[in-house]
Amino acid sequence: MGSGAARFTMTDRGGGPGLWLIGIGPGDLDHMTERARSVARECSKRFLEGYTAVLPPSEEERLESVVGSWERLMRNGVEKPDKLLELASKQPVALLIVGDPMQATTHIDLEERCAEEGIDFHVIPGLTATALAVSLSGLQSYRFGRQVTIPFSAGDYLPTSPLEMICKNKEYGLHTLVLLDLDPTGMGLETPRPMVPSEAVSLLERMGERTESVSSSLDQPIRNWIGMLLSDLGTEKEQVVSGTLGELSKIGMGYVHAFILPAGFNGMEESAFERRRLPN
Repeated sequence: MGSGAARFTMTDRGGGPGLWLIGIGPGDLDHMTERARSVARECSKRFLEGYTAVLPPSEEERLESVVGSWERLMRNGVEKPDKLLELASKQPVALLIVGDPMQATTHIDLEERCAEEGIDFHVIPGLTATALAVSLSGLQSYRFGRQVTIPFSAGDYLPTSPLEMICKNKEYGLHTLVLLDLDPTGMGLETPRPMVPSEAVSLLERMGERTESVSSSLDQPIRNWIGMLLSDLGTEKEQVVSGTLGELSKIGMGYVHAFILPAGFNGMEESAFERRRLPN
């Protein structure tokens, strides 16, 4: 490439040097496309990005049989990718990403770095848990507002912006997809531990206590809000149930979770919500 500019493509086959960001689906490797499997196997090196999302342990055990040998790459190796890009400048390198590669700003930054250094950059999209969540909820996709993530609290630090955004979505009649954090340390250096529903509900309650603008507008306790709990989407253990947040917080099964907090119902949405009700 005479200009030195990287060529962005989603179609070229593997073989030459370059960095391949490969979406491997939301949790079950059977959701990987045949193209994703093929290109991953053709790459000389494979890394599993291990801090923005996680595979269930059983799927990690399968990964080598699907794509070949691999190494885990945590936050420092992705956000300071000098070694990764050095490898990609000489051979085809795969960065395997749970879900879809370009959903995280960290991965978008890799595209920019490759462009600056004249390294070919390729993307193979993957199915995302966020897309599955909206689809499986039975709620209408156009009625979702901005999604939020509930972070772990570190000492006295606990941002209230997630709850404020949920309330803002409700004000506009929009449902909220609420992702739960993965890493209690916030450092992205160790294998993540996904937040459980009871922690998420407790954190929302603490946020409500900390922000007067929200607490004064709440018409009922947060535990009385209705919602859906979506667990292990895209896996054999997938579960979608509805109820109050108090009821959902008692669920102890599952590995990776998300909530959907509705803002009222239109059309057939309410019947869809009721069909997913927890059994009495």
